[in-house]
Amino acid sequence: MKSVKLNFHEDLCFKEEQVAEIRECLLKWYDVNKRDLPWRRVEEGDGKAYAVWVSEIMLQQTRVQTVVGYFDKWMAKWPSVHHLALASIEEVNEMWAGLGYYRRARFLLEGAKMVVEEGGQFPRSVNDLRKVKGIGEYTAGAIASIAFNEAVPVVDGNVVRVIARLKTISANPKDKATVNSIWRLAGQLVDRHRPGDFNQALMELGATLCTLANPSCSSCPISAQCNALSESKRSTSTLVTDYPTKVAKVKQRRDFSAISVVEILDGEEGTEYTSDSTSKILLVKRPEEGLLAGLWEFPSVPMDGEANVVTRRRAIDKFLNDSFGLNLTKSSNIVEREEVGEYVHIFTHIRLKMYIELLVLRSQDLHREKGKGVMSYKYVDAKAVATMGLTTGVRKAYNLVQKFKQSRSSLVAR
Repeated sequence: MKSVKLNFHEDLCFKEEQVAEIRECLLKWYDVNKRDLPWRRVEEGDGKAYAVWVSEIMLQQTRVQTVVGYFDKWMAKWPSVHHLALASIEEVNEMWAGLGYYRRARFLLEGAKMVVEEGGQFPRSVNDLRKVKGIGEYTAGAIASIAFNEAVPVVDGNVVRVIARLKTISANPKDKATVNSIWRLAGQLVDRHRPGDFNQALMELGATLCTLANPSCSSCPISAQCNALSESKRSTSTLVTDYPTKVAKVKQRRDFSAISVVEILDGEEGTEYTSDSTSKILLVKRPEEGLLAGLWEFPSVPMDGEANVVTRRRAIDKFLNDSFGLNLTKSSNIVEREEVGEYVHIFTHIRLKMYIELLVLRSQDLHREKGKGVMSYKYVDAKAVATMGLTTGVRKAYNLVQKFKQSRSSLVAR
């Protein structure tokens, strides 16, 4: 059988006998082999809908093994949509720290508030779920089918891969026409009596057996229906992993940033600075729009490219002076200033190189004048920073500073 190109005709549809076979075999396999995941233990209804919603949002761009721990902590703190609706964005971001893609957390909170404001009951259908802030077609289908037994499909990367192999679809899986056709095929397959279980089974198959690079075709419950496997047996030049078509990744943008971990000493001028000194760390809040919106970080300044230490310090000094009225031209204001390291943080489409410094200042210098403009900032006890929910990049910068301090203390102790 030839692989299907971009034009989708009737021969792309599953035959009735294929649909029945796939449903039966896949559900039997799932009943025996499904993973024991915490969101699957929740009973149907609003509680199930909330659990599915939280888990599916967390699972976007994040591995299951990582999500389980976050999910358990989240549900312990906010066991229902009503509890979540009472949370602040700071609490939610702190709980989310480390999962990345923080806009997902913001949408969860906004969506929870919306559900509660409109009566507190979860919408039951895909169409109504789509009206909730942050719930798209995929998440709506997952909630509706798993929690409320609506016979609607879900399509994620795993489902795309399974269906592309079942029907040897060689068209670009990112193209709108291809995506629409895969949704249509998934809708044809979904079991009318157990739609939630079937959707989870299809995703489970892609996640555990029909994997990207090493599919376990000999263990696959629907291998008899797989065109890609049949084609690979007929021709040595064809592999199951040829489907779906590999799409070239978007080239990452290269960004650069100077990070200053500003430590404010407590005590009078002349107090000796040691590892035991009491101090506070300055954190600033990012803008409410854009990358890492509304999150707390160390003061940072974007650079035009690779920059030497003089250029970086000049940019940091200007930022601190413009934002906080802090004058660093007087050497007496600075207790210590050291370059502690560099770190490359990878976002989906951005490769950010961070130059990190430790800047220790006397307390009266920064306390003398509050921040100008709309920038929000706060002081955090230096020892409390270690237990805060920080983004991965901020956490890495903090760890580099701590490592620098420890190595310095070790040298002094010798």
